[in-house]
Amino acid sequence: MKLFSSLGGLLRRPEAGAFLGLFAVLIFFTVFGGLTFLKPAGIASWMNVAANLGVIAIPVGLLMIAGELDISVGAMVPLGAMTVAVISGHYGLSIWLGIAVALSFGVIVGLINGYMVIRTAVPSLIVTLGSLFAVQGIVLGLTVLITKSTSVALATEGSAKTIFGDFFFGGQVQVMVIWWLAITAAYIFFVHFSRFGNWIFAMGGDKISARNAGIPTERMTILLFVLSSTSAAFVGMCQAILYNSAQVAGGQSFIFNSIISVVVGGVLLTGGFGSIVGIFFGTLTFAIVTQGIYYTDFDRNWSSLIIGILLLLAVLMNNTFRKMALSYAPKKAVK
Repeated sequence: MKLFSSLGGLLRRPEAGAFLGLFAVLIFFTVFGGLTFLKPAGIASWMNVAANLGVIAIPVGLLMIAGELDISVGAMVPLGAMTVAVISGHYGLSIWLGIAVALSFGVIVGLINGYMVIRTAVPSLIVTLGSLFAVQGIVLGLTVLITKSTSVALATEGSAKTIFGDFFFGGQVQVMVIWWLAITAAYIFFVHFSRFGNWIFAMGGDKISARNAGIPTERMTILLFVLSSTSAAFVGMCQAILYNSAQVAGGQSFIFNSIISVVVGGVLLTGGFGSIVGIFFGTLTFAIVTQGIYYTDFDRNWSSLIIGILLLLAVLMNNTFRKMALSYAPKKAVK
């Protein structure tokens, strides 16, 4: 009885379905892709993708848990990249100045998004959609005006290159993987071991009740939007330093990819349910599916269909196990 009770308790965890989905896709690509998929080079390929996506997916997931949504991250990635490239590449100023300005823009856009959401009755989807197009227009217009081009080269050396845009482990793994793991650990403490996490879940359950209970819902909403936009700017900045260039037309894939990763990770679109560990597993699942397809013999023309089916199955598995867990009730022992 204790074994079944413990099993039911594990299945109730928000990350249970996400872990099972991750395990399933690992088995799938190990079978159809061979052991090459699990060799260091193969692991590095999907870990790099997961790291860049994961840094953005976690704050996006927290916003979804709180009942909000931020799709402006698709514009913040190129904004962060182009800012550091223009300042340090085009004008030749300090790379640290470029980094500081890029992150500052992330904070500013996050403050604007958060303030607009709490001061108007406009849903966060519409507010951040407006921010997405506005920031895209600003990045494109100013970049062409200043550099006469839509791409800017950037040469970075020294500590900034080592910290934000370098490879290690034989030149295969991006330093972003370390950032992702460290940031994930910090978010786990922030969300699951502090009162702030309880506030976020309460906001997603019922924001009015949370406000009446004394939770500073407006400040928390603004903070979450700042974390989201700044994280996206950080990823863009790091990519520019890593690849020594920045493109205006980049970052759009992060919008849907981050939402997919969060949903696969067990976060409900209606808010109030999810976990950082689940988002971590969901991001890994998405990265494995998108990269693992290249290790199989499947026709590449069908890759999008296969990716879509596998991700849908992962989400369905997540929902199935969650419903089973929530309906599970251990029988009382008969004395």
